[in-house]
Amino acid sequence: MRLSKTAAALSLAALLASGTAAAPAFAVGEGPNYNGNETINTSILHTYDEMVAELKKQDAKQPAMELEVIGQSVKGRDLYLAKYISNPNNPTILYLTQQHGNEQLTTEGALEFVKHLGTGKTKGVLDGVNILIVPMLNPDGAMGDVDFPLDGYIAKGRTLTRANATGTDLNRDHVAKIQPETQALHNNVMRAYDIDYMIDLHHQGTQSERDGQLVSGSILYPTTPNASPDVVEGSKQLGAVVFNAIDPTGWGHLGRYVGGSAETISRNGIAVEYGISTLLFEMRGMSDHSNPSAVLGQKSNGYLIKQTVTTLDATARAIADRSIESTDTSIWDTLAEQTTRPSE
Repeated sequence: MRLSKTAAALSLAALLASGTAAAPAFAVGEGPNYNGNETINTSILHTYDEMVAELKKQDAKQPAMELEVIGQSVKGRDLYLAKYISNPNNPTILYLTQQHGNEQLTTEGALEFVKHLGTGKTKGVLDGVNILIVPMLNPDGAMGDVDFPLDGYIAKGRTLTRANATGTDLNRDHVAKIQPETQALHNNVMRAYDIDYMIDLHHQGTQSERDGQLVSGSILYPTTPNASPDVVEGSKQLGAVVFNAIDPTGWGHLGRYVGGSAETISRNGIAVEYGISTLLFEMRGMSDHSNPSAVLGQKSNGYLIKQTVTTLDATARAIADRSIESTDTSIWDTLAEQTTRPSE
């Protein structure tokens, strides 16, 4: 497992070092689908305990970072918030990952971004923006420690599930707030900090496309009619920053996600309840699933983690220098809704 993680880290480091101009060998939005002839290897992903160890290591190394426990999961695992608050008067962005436990590459990217915040790579950024990161809201699902059968899941080794331990989809619990994970997020993050922006990072299936090419991910602002126009405009600006950072790279290709208006979903509910500009980012392909068409081979991990790091870095910089406030949102006028590629 350690050798696998080392190899994965070297591969990611090569991608990150290459800069956005260098494209991986595969085409835009591509990457190996799971076709039944390869192993979906979850051992290269951080376990919950390994994630906690990395967060504590960075907390000890980084003077600007503070690590807080915001609550516990159904199974009693601590839920963590990484905080970078240099000036309470600065605008604040929240990055939320792994509401769905089988969508982990966003967590891998968030951990990589935490490391970046402790280096010269982001020098000066923290002077202008406060950053909050919840790197794994659903650790029980991420560890497959759940109270329902795991039959049919594809990954070998550790199983990762969408739902939490009770079988609840946390991203449908933002009105009732019944689950302890959702309660911790709302009580000890949303209501405890003055947040201006949020990006909720997820994964979708593998067969979505825009303009005939498979997407590397898709984005969407709040679509509930109850969100204020100012909040929606800020959300569109957040999305435009992400699009402009990812789509021209050669390895990224974004579509408009097709999502509903229910306020049980964080993108909608949080925008209405707290007046926060929110963006959903759905990366391509999941780490584990019972549906083979939802899972990507692990050879795609590098560019999807890079996509997460690029997203977090670009939005933090745009908020820090206030350029987000003048970002043109006209990309939303032409960005096509993704469609599903017909099966062959």
